[in-house]
Amino acid sequence: MDEFMKHHVSCALLVRAGKVLLVHRSPSRSKFPKVWDLPGGHVEDSENSRQAIVRELREELNVEISEPTTEDLLATRQDENLILEIWRISSWDGVITNAEPQEHDDYGWFALDEAMHLDLVNDAYQALLKQVLA
Repeated sequence: MDEFMKHHVSCALLVRAGKVLLVHRSPSRSKFPKVWDLPGGHVEDSENSRQAIVRELREELNVEISEPTTEDLLATRQDENLILEIWRISSWDGVITNAEPQEHDDYGWFALDEAMHLDLVNDAYQALLKQVLA
């Protein structure tokens, strides 16, 4: 990767019955180990962020989703090193499983009050969860 290129990450906020799905990053991860995160990952060169989240959820959670629309985009964060896009996903096909245990050692559904007490990978997630779940 070119040293001047940003990391482009696409994540999903899966919501069902007033709860959000979070994944716990494995202790062996080199970046941000042992914290709760949204499922997702890096956008590959051959795809856009919508295609990336479809692929990432298939790889990480073993579920299929429709490619999200612009109305599903909850947040975009951009700084000198990162473009982060978060998509609201409320329907999928399949049963969620931890299909990549080397990346995540656990996952769970959390109500807003439960999620506020977790060690989240990004402090901005608290405001986003309040916006979506409150």
